Amino acid sequence: MKGLILSGGRGTRLRPLTHTSAKQLIPVANRPVLFFGLEAMHRAGIAEVGIVVGDTHADIESAVGNGSQWGLHVEYIHQEAPLGLAHAVLCAEEYLGDEPFVMYLGDNLILGGITNFVHHFLTHRPSSLILLAHVRNPQQFGVAELDASGRVTRLVEKPKQPKSDLALVGVYLFDHSIFDACKAIRPSGRNELEITDAIQHLIEHGLRVDAHLVEGWWKDTGRLEDMLEANRMILDSLEPAMHGHVDEVSDIHGKVIIESGARIARSTLRGPLIIGENTEIFDSFIGPFTAIGSGCRVEGSEIEHSIVLSDSSILHVGSRIEDSLIGRNACIVKSNGRPSAYRVMVGDHSRVEIR
Repeated sequence: MKGLILSGGRGTRLRPLTHTSAKQLIPVANRPVLFFGLEAMHRAGIAEVGIVVGDTHADIESAVGNGSQWGLHVEYIHQEAPLGLAHAVLCAEEYLGDEPFVMYLGDNLILGGITNFVHHFLTHRPSSLILLAHVRNPQQFGVAELDASGRVTRLVEKPKQPKSDLALVGVYLFDHSIFDACKAIRPSGRNELEITDAIQHLIEHGLRVDAHLVEGWWKDTGRLEDMLEANRMILDSLEPAMHGHVDEVSDIHGKVIIESGARIARSTLRGPLIIGENTEIFDSFIGPFTAIGSGCRVEGSEIEHSIVLSDSSILHVGSRIEDSLIGRNACIVKSNGRPSAYRVMVGDHSRVEIR
């Protein structure tokens, strides 16, 4: 069995950060979201993985390399434009051959992994197995309808009146029959080849499509709110670790990870949180569910429930920053005047003056 990770989208919901970086490389708990998918493949016993890439291929190829750090052999498959998930499958047909494969959306995060999902497929051998989760807003997802035996009878993309609250999570398992299905369908109203239409084609032609429910927690990290929630969940699952330097007057509470080379002075850190390598925290408060990347500097400021990417600075900001995503090499600094509460999403190489 092979793996296929889709990392070719443009990430429009996370702009401006995705103008300069692939959305799959934005970190949660200081690790790119894409890396969690690669780990999930390895833990499920999959050794060969193809990554479908687009305009941001150079960033992804630089970050992942040949996959050896996860015990994988990775190859890259170029998709000329984001023309739908089924189109990505067709782009990968030559690479995948006749083997069954797991298809995993690169901006998804599944805390429980996919090992049991793969085991279900290998045990029961349907034509397709789709991973589902109960959601509060099924109108925003592809929705599955099941019969009494748990087999999928119908898939609808973003239905106005959903008959189920079971959403497609973004992880699928297919045998070779999916290629004919993808070739048989026509582009949707948004000019994409929809994987839901391809799976529906399998159902309508008598092929067996099974469902498997998410075990644990799942998040599509395509929006700011989702990134912050994913960051919160991952941080809460980590064990504390102290590899940097903390002075005697600083207070550390809860699950706190301080990576090597980091320096903490005259500050309060209340976990769960992570401080990246060579980051400096002086005279500041770092609150729960915050991930600060490597090479950052926070001085005279307060921040919580936020993600700060590498090499950024937050200097003498009077009010607390919260619910924020701050890009690489950004600088947030206090200017004159009376500051109030801020909620910001700052792109790479930006500078924000707060009055």
